[in-house]
Amino acid sequence: MTLQSKNSSNLREQVEKYFTNWKWFLLSLLICFSLTFLYLRYATDTFKISATIKIADSNEQNISKQSNQLNDYGLFKRDQNSVLDEVQVIGSRSIINSVIEELGLNIQCYIQGSIKELEIYKNPPLTVNFLENDSILKTIDTSVTLNIISKSQFTFKNSDQKLNFGENISMPFGNIIFTPNFDQPELKVGKSVTVKFASEEKVASHYSDKIKITTTAVNSSIINITLDEPVKEKGIDILNELVAQYNKVVIENKNAVVKATSDFIDNRLAIVSRELSEVNQSSETAQQNNRLTDLSSQSSIFLQTEREIENQQIATSTELQVIDYVSKHISEKNGNGDLIPESMSFQDNSITSLMQKHNELVMERNKRLENSSEQNPVVKRLDAQIANLKQNFSASLNNLKSTNQIKLDNLNREENRISAQIFSAPKKQRILGDLQRQQSIKESVYVYLLQRREESAVSHGVSSPNAIIIDNAYASALPIWPKKSILFLGTFVLGLLIPLLTIYLMDLLDNKIRNKAGLIKELSIPFIGDVPKSNTKQIFIDRHDYSPKAESFRLIRTNIDFMLSNVTKSKGKTIFVTSTTSKEGKSHTSLNLARSLSFSNKKVLIIETDIRVPKLNKYMGVENKTGLGLTNYIIDNKINFTDVINNVDENLDMISSGTIPPNPAELLMDEKLDVLFNAVKNKYDYIIVDTAAVGLVTDTLLISKYADMVIYVVRANYLDKRQLHVAQSMYDEKRLPNMVTLLNGVIHKRGYGYGYGESPKKKRKLFS
Repeated sequence: MTLQSKNSSNLREQVEKYFTNWKWFLLSLLICFSLTFLYLRYATDTFKISATIKIADSNEQNISKQSNQLNDYGLFKRDQNSVLDEVQVIGSRSIINSVIEELGLNIQCYIQGSIKELEIYKNPPLTVNFLENDSILKTIDTSVTLNIISKSQFTFKNSDQKLNFGENISMPFGNIIFTPNFDQPELKVGKSVTVKFASEEKVASHYSDKIKITTTAVNSSIINITLDEPVKEKGIDILNELVAQYNKVVIENKNAVVKATSDFIDNRLAIVSRELSEVNQSSETAQQNNRLTDLSSQSSIFLQTEREIENQQIATSTELQVIDYVSKHISEKNGNGDLIPESMSFQDNSITSLMQKHNELVMERNKRLENSSEQNPVVKRLDAQIANLKQNFSASLNNLKSTNQIKLDNLNREENRISAQIFSAPKKQRILGDLQRQQSIKESVYVYLLQRREESAVSHGVSSPNAIIIDNAYASALPIWPKKSILFLGTFVLGLLIPLLTIYLMDLLDNKIRNKAGLIKELSIPFIGDVPKSNTKQIFIDRHDYSPKAESFRLIRTNIDFMLSNVTKSKGKTIFVTSTTSKEGKSHTSLNLARSLSFSNKKVLIIETDIRVPKLNKYMGVENKTGLGLTNYIIDNKINFTDVINNVDENLDMISSGTIPPNPAELLMDEKLDVLFNAVKNKYDYIIVDTAAVGLVTDTLLISKYADMVIYVVRANYLDKRQLHVAQSMYDEKRLPNMVTLLNGVIHKRGYGYGYGESPKKKRKLFS
């Protein structure tokens, strides 16, 4: 057999192994589908609740405008929340706890139906008023069942005490008042209502796992919120309240930021106002101390004044020089006939008048002298007037000189003062510039903060939510679970998988030989045939028996003839039947093989050499009248082999084991066995020898030299595979001649076995 054909045969056998158990597959499918239909009948439908929101951009929120402007100054600068951050906030335990508290999700009411409990969310059948501190409600985890016996009374489960609705009832976890709502159609007298109290922590954990919050795409601000919930209205309320609580928290946070901003602005306004007042006061003091108004204009005035003073200094100095020149001229010119130059002008008009008067008198005198002498009375009078005038003129010049000198000194001092003012102007300009710059900054910040305070006041009143609702919560039209198509598909797969895996695991863990294929796989010994397990208590086959067992022995008989065709036909053929251990059916095989051979008109002798545990007499039901057997023949030389032969049936004789000896092994080594086998070979066509199990004793090996063939019986569903090494080693070491294997007690499934021809039909059981 080629490797390919062998693999194909193995695959076919594996497939057939499953097909022969089709009834178990059918039963598994029926059970699984029945359980599935039962589950669908009483399963609670689960719906998908969905909501869609958009996280508003910072531009869309009033608070952001002032925050962004303050950011320019490093005030309240913060990182912009990403959408993923908001996803975490929405699903946070704090917000879910707020939803639980707002909707009262830690208290649930159920009405008992015929099979399952039905949760009533809207219009609950009972109102529970808990008289203890609310904090206790957040920690208890229990349930109570009320049996409604009337519209005013009830009893607790497992209690006969009648209690009234509306009364204060003391419970282990506090005092409670139950108020019925008979407007609820499901609440009727005789019904049972279960109120379940769950701790807030437990409910929050439950919904934290069930609520799924995801973004629609990368970098998208659209968020999908989903929840799988059996009660549609409850799921819708939970998601809507979740968004509402999130927006509430966001608005509270924004208002807190606005308030902090307002407080900060008010604080800064007070500080800046004080600083601005101080700067203004410093500027005012500086201007007063330095007599400054407009420093640039004042500097221009100082420069102009300086130029005027310089002009006055020049004029005064010039006039002083003129006075000195005139005084010197008068002192040098003692005569009365000398004129004073009139080109020398004076600012004092009186001196100019005196000078003009003097020159007029001198010219008149000089004119008189042209016609008279100095002795002329008129000339003398003129001389007297001129002398007197000179004296007055000199005195006036001296006075004018003193006046101009004082004036010049004053101008010099004023010039020094103005110069000092001009030189100090840059410093004053810097001081005044610093003060003005501080004033400008403080005034700008002050005005800016006033504007921000007004905007903050406006923002406080118009804080917008962070989540813009795109789709309010809604429930799917059809339940997402149970899905019949998936359940039926899964049921079908499971119905096939259970028996398939069971058969596979049984086969994997199976350490027994079940069929011919298993035996051939384990052993490399020629296989002569298998004997099916009989469903009847009949041990022996009959001549006209067409049962599978009878047919199997006929087939084995044919195989024996073929395999022993080279044995001398003039002598009988000796066939040993052995096994690894007891109870494998070697005696049963020996007897039925002998009977099958005898039915073919062959003379057959059965020799029982299993002298330790003889069974043939018991099986055959033949009375040994002489009481002699094989052991008696070996021990007693007076006994001939013919004395121990008993006729069993037509063409079938038997030599039983005889008396059980104390030394079976030594007895089987006796030479009389040679005489026996030589004698019977000449008398019979077939000698069937029922031997001891080779895995237990050596008896069979001691007499194996007499065998033409050894049939090694392996009992199906009995012998451990690990014991097959005994048979394989016997074959490999050639310790048993012409060794073949026979599988006994095979359970044939439909499609296997024998029965070609007619035989009585028997009613089959469903899973036989």
